[in-house]
Amino acid sequence: MSTPTLNGTRRDEHEHAPDIDLVAAAEAEAIRTKAEAEAERRRIEALAAAEAEKIRAQGEAAAARLKAEQEAERQRILNEQKAMQLEERKAAHEAKMADLARKKEEADLTAARLREEADTEAQTEAERAAEQQRAEKLWKWGARGIYLVSLIIAAPVQFLAFWDEERPFLIAAPALLEGVALVLAAGAAWAVANRRDVLPYRVGIMLGALIAAAINLWHGLTDEAIGLNAGLIGALASLGGPVVLMAYEHGIAQKADGIPSWRERRAAARAKAAREAERAAKDAEKETQAAAAEAERAAKEKAAEEEQKRRDADRQQQHPEVWKVADAMRSAQGAPVVSERIWADAWYHVTGSKVVGITPEIEARSRAAQARMKAATQGIYAGAFPQVDSQKEPSPKRDPGAPDGRRFNGGTPPRRTPGDTPPYNPAAKRQAAIEQTRKETAQ
Repeated sequence: MSTPTLNGTRRDEHEHAPDIDLVAAAEAEAIRTKAEAEAERRRIEALAAAEAEKIRAQGEAAAARLKAEQEAERQRILNEQKAMQLEERKAAHEAKMADLARKKEEADLTAARLREEADTEAQTEAERAAEQQRAEKLWKWGARGIYLVSLIIAAPVQFLAFWDEERPFLIAAPALLEGVALVLAAGAAWAVANRRDVLPYRVGIMLGALIAAAINLWHGLTDEAIGLNAGLIGALASLGGPVVLMAYEHGIAQKADGIPSWRERRAAARAKAAREAERAAKDAEKETQAAAAEAERAAKEKAAEEEQKRRDADRQQQHPEVWKVADAMRSAQGAPVVSERIWADAWYHVTGSKVVGITPEIEARSRAAQARMKAATQGIYAGAFPQVDSQKEPSPKRDPGAPDGRRFNGGTPPRRTPGDTPPYNPAAKRQAAIEQTRKETAQ
């Protein structure tokens, strides 16, 4: 039985009338505990936030440091690339400058050589011009001097020939004859200088000189006071002076007109003859080469024809059936000879082989020989059961006294278990792999 009272009171009073102070204390404790838990939670959240902030700050610092390092590395690489590019440009610039300096030096040397050659040529031309001028001046004054000397020699003879006390005016006749030649010579010089026709002046000079020479020679023959020698010398002087002066004017006229001299014409003729001879030699060489090429081509064609005839005769004799088909194909295609292509097609149509020279008999013998060689080289050997025994490892010898295993079971073979069969020979395994590969390739 239960006790009806508890601490001097009834049990039902204690059960239905709880202590108010204990409830209040429990509520207060609960509130305090909740407040402490809330404070602890906030403290933990604050610590977690602080730790998270610290971690974030550390992460940002690490990221900033990493970014700075990457930027520094990128900048370093860029700087190195710029430095390398600068070095390359500098090296290229130095090479370009060296090339320009070399070209400038070569150009300067070439220019100096050209100037030297031009100076040398100019000096040579100046010397040649000076020599020509000197020779021309010498020739000019020599011709005039000869004319003057001729005049001095011929004039007295003509004065003696025309002197007549009754007709003293005839003393001017020599001046007329010699003056005509002199004036016409001056006219010829004018015609040369002005690029006019000089032939009339030369004709007049020669007529006047001939008349004066004839007069001097006639009076030398008829007048004893003059004599033959004086008349002959006077005639030569009357002709010599104008002829020399006319020769000088003729040379000046040819030079002014650009007419080549006899020496220049001879050199030009020789150069032309040399060019023609060289051209003829080249033409002859070309003709010789063409003839040699034609002869070589004809020889090759003849050799090819002979070879074709020999090949046709041999094929016709050795392979008459194939030859008939090949000749028919040649005729149908309009070909002049049985070419290699026609012969290969005919061989294939007759024998069925794409390889010229291989017949079915040769192919059969070849395959039989290949099979024998394969059997001899891949481990197949003769025996009681060559195809089976060659694929098995050598089995251990059986003990003669061991039981048969089938003696007391009615002749039924014993049950086979794994491992009681000898393994296959490695050569048989290799051969089986080869055969399987061939089958897959053929498929």
